[in-house]
Order: sequence, then C-alpha cells, then structure tokens
Amino acid sequence: MPAISRSKLPHLMQREQERFSSAHPESRALFDRAQKSLLGGVPMNWMKKWPGGFPLFVDHASGAHFVDVDGHEYVDFCLGDTGAMTGHSPQPTINAAIERVKNGITFMLPTEDAIWVGEELTRRFGLPVWQFALTATDANRFSIRIAREITPRKKILVFNWCYHGTVDESFITLDSSGRGAARRGNIGPPVDPAVTTEVVEFNDIDGVERALTSGEIACVLAEPALTNVGIVHPEPGFHDALRKLTRRHGTLLIIDETHTICAGPGGFTKAEKLEPDFLVIGKPIAGGIPGAAYGFTQKVAERTSARIQTADCDTGGIGGTLAANALSLAAMRATLHSVLTQDAFEHMIPLAERFTQGAAAAIADAGVPWHVTRLGCRAEYLFCKDPPKNGGQAAAAADFELERYMHLHALNRGVLLTPFHNMALMSPATIEEDVDCHTRIFTEAIAELVS
Repeated sequence: MPAISRSKLPHLMQREQERFSSAHPESRALFDRAQKSLLGGVPMNWMKKWPGGFPLFVDHASGAHFVDVDGHEYVDFCLGDTGAMTGHSPQPTINAAIERVKNGITFMLPTEDAIWVGEELTRRFGLPVWQFALTATDANRFSIRIAREITPRKKILVFNWCYHGTVDESFITLDSSGRGAARRGNIGPPVDPAVTTEVVEFNDIDGVERALTSGEIACVLAEPALTNVGIVHPEPGFHDALRKLTRRHGTLLIIDETHTICAGPGGFTKAEKLEPDFLVIGKPIAGGIPGAAYGFTQKVAERTSARIQTADCDTGGIGGTLAANALSLAAMRATLHSVLTQDAFEHMIPLAERFTQGAAAAIADAGVPWHVTRLGCRAEYLFCKDPPKNGGQAAAAADFELERYMHLHALNRGVLLTPFHNMALMSPATIEEDVDCHTRIFTEAIAELVS
C-alpha cells in the first residue's frame, strides 16, 4: 500500500501557502488591518483555523458559490459549517426576511410564524411542544437545565468527541486511563467537566449502562451519529438499546440534530424512527439567520410547566431577550416551507453519493489507507483505512498537517471544505459539476502526496 510522503508534505505546503498569499492581497490587507481591533485578526476565534496564514474575506455569495474580496470564485462545500446548508441567501428566506424587517424585527411578543414553525417541527420530528433560541448551543443548554430540574439529577452523559456547540458539559474526553477529563483546548472551564459529566465512547452500550446505573444522570445528550470528528455511524441496534436503557434508569434523552439534519427533512430522528424526550435543531433552519429550536414530549412539557412559576419565568436560565424574535421565526418558516424540503433532499443526497464515490475512487486508485463515509447530504474522508466505530478511533486518525495541506490545495483551486475536518455538505443549489470539480482536485492532491 503506497505511503504518504511526509518529507514532501512541508515543501508542498510551503508552495500552497505562497500561492495563496500571492493570490489574495486584499484578504491579506484586511487581515493585517483587523489585527488592531479583532482578537487574532478575526471576529470569531474559530476563523483562525483556516489554512494559508490568514482567512479569506468574503465579498458576496449566492447558492453554492461565493466570491472573495480578491475576485476569486469558489465552490462552497463548507456552507458555513452547516449554517448555510440551504445554499447562500435562498430567495424564499430573503423575501420573508425583507418583509419582516420592514414590519418589525423583535418585540418580546409572539407572531403567528412561531405557531406555524412549531406545528411544522412537530410534523417533521414528532415532538409536540417547542421553544426557540438563537443557537443550538443555547437550545442544548436549556434542554439540559430542564432535564436537571425535572429529574432532579445533576450530571449528564455525552459521547467521546461529540459536538454540541459550546455547551460546557460537552468539552470532556476520555484520558489514557479511560477517565473523563477536559478536552485539549477547553478555554476556562467553569469546573472540571468530570464534576458535571460522564463520558463514554459512542456505540459502547455497556459503558452507557454502567454510567446510568449510578442513578445520577439527568440526561444523555447525543448526536444520532458523530459528525465533528469525521462521520461515525451508530452500530445496528445502538439507538434502540440507548432508548431502552435511558427509560429503564429514568434518564431523559436529548437528540441533537443540528448536523444530522443532513439525513433528511426530519433528520436522523425521522429517518430511523428515534423517540427522544428532547430534540435540538439549529444552524440551517433559518437559512443562515440565527435561529434554533428545542422540542420535547408532552410528558416533559407537563413536568416542566409544573416547575416554572410565572413570577420567576424570566430568571430560570432558559430563554433570552432575542430568542424567538420575529425575524428568526419568519426566516425559519420560509426556510422550512420552501427550502429544506423533501424535494431538496432528493437533490442533495445523490450529490453526496456522487462526492463519496468520486473520492473513494481516487483513494482506491492511489492505494492510500483512507476512506470516505456519508450521512445523507454530508460526506467526509478520514485518514484511516477502516471506518471508526467511536470518537476515540476517529480522533486517532486525525492528521492536522495533512488536513491543512488537503484543504489549502483545494482552496487554491477553487473549492472550500470545512476547516475543522474533511467535511463536504451539499446544498439545494449544488450541482454535479461542483462535485466533479472537487473529485478532480482531490485526485491531484493525493497523487502529489504518494511517494
């Protein structure tokens, strides 16, 4: 099996960095200017992870493409790391947002759009009662608070290398001895996460059972499939066993569909007939405008309402002044009604299959020990031969140096992948030519790496 030439990699990376710097003088100038007013020269810390020495500055975008301030056009497979999975600025969302802005953006009062969105989310996901937030992170936080209040228990359980936004409890991993410890890079954790959280490997149903037996776990917070460390699918029977165990031990189950909405209009929950107590969805449901939702069963709703006194409902740690604002709800309604539809997924999922087949063929032809996997309209390649079965295995396959080269090589040739891993997402505006463009570039990049 051919090996990646590690000795060539620094030279190839230097060549790509020089090409990137030369081609983007306007982005470089803006980045230099930003050093004076923005931490690290970027408005949000994650933007520092783009390869090339500085991020691209965007001028405009439409559909599955964007143009930077230097005039270069790109096929966008990052799509705002799922926030723009609808494609950039879908027309129905634009129209609804413009109309709403003209008539008031936020009131601390409801609009009829909120009812329509709640009814539509019930139709898609099956949960009857909904509330709204600005981000899935907040929706997860609020769900955890409710779970702790009504159980009443203080700890939660997550899976190793999970992704739940910036929820404090989720920044925990298994150390070399198999104990929970703060994830590397966890900035200023309020407490040792092991105080609040148990962590086990995804697909480890025996580990789940051991953790729940303590009787201390208020809720399990779970992605239906791991999505931020490569795509890790559940083993057959895993979700059925997880649901049975949580019910047996009086533990609530929160399913976070923020990334796995890629599985279809009702996410993984609808596709695989899951039965969560809570469901969280964010990122794309408002077409890129901040908006998220969390739903729960009637039983959870009744238990929650019994614990919330009207005099205290604004100080309970759930909600927010701009949560459920009129603009977000108008954008959600338009996006769910006209953009993230069944027809859209019937277009996007075959494109992800095409992406997967093209990348897999390139890997097989080169003989490198990598693989590609897919979930709905989301696809990803990992630097290991066999698909991992849990987060620990997936994280062990990460190769930061190689990843940055692959991303910058693609970027210099007009294709954007997400900067955090090797993920590509299809939008309703993505076309076959976009996918085939990536396949050609990906094939060329591997050929240069093989000794």
